[in-house]
Amino acid sequence: MFFTAWATLAALGVYFWTGVNAGRSRIRHNIPAPSMDGPPAFQRSQRVQANTLEQLPLLLVPLWMCAWFLGDLWAAAGGMLWCAGRIAYALGYYRDPAAREVGFIAGMLACALLIGGTVWGLLLR
Repeated sequence: MFFTAWATLAALGVYFWTGVNAGRSRIRHNIPAPSMDGPPAFQRSQRVQANTLEQLPLLLVPLWMCAWFLGDLWAAAGGMLWCAGRIAYALGYYRDPAAREVGFIAGMLACALLIGGTVWGLLLR
């Protein structure tokens, strides 16, 4: 599960990056905690961070199940696709929320492939 562990760390790194960006935006726009209201740039950074957190269970559970039942490399590839998709999602969303689609689709495709890989691995057993 070596490569899956690295993919997990990469996913946590993406989440950490979005959290840092949200915190920096809070400071830049002088938005005191716990307020979640502010200029659109602040709201976008908060939404990217929250959405990434919302997506983590949909990634992490099938990531490790796929690694266990299908294989380490297959799972890690799905995890890295998710990371690339979430980065594209974040960068697009920061610019313009309408530009987030490609990254969102890539992330959801990665999750679907991991779930499908888990099912396939289970069926092979």
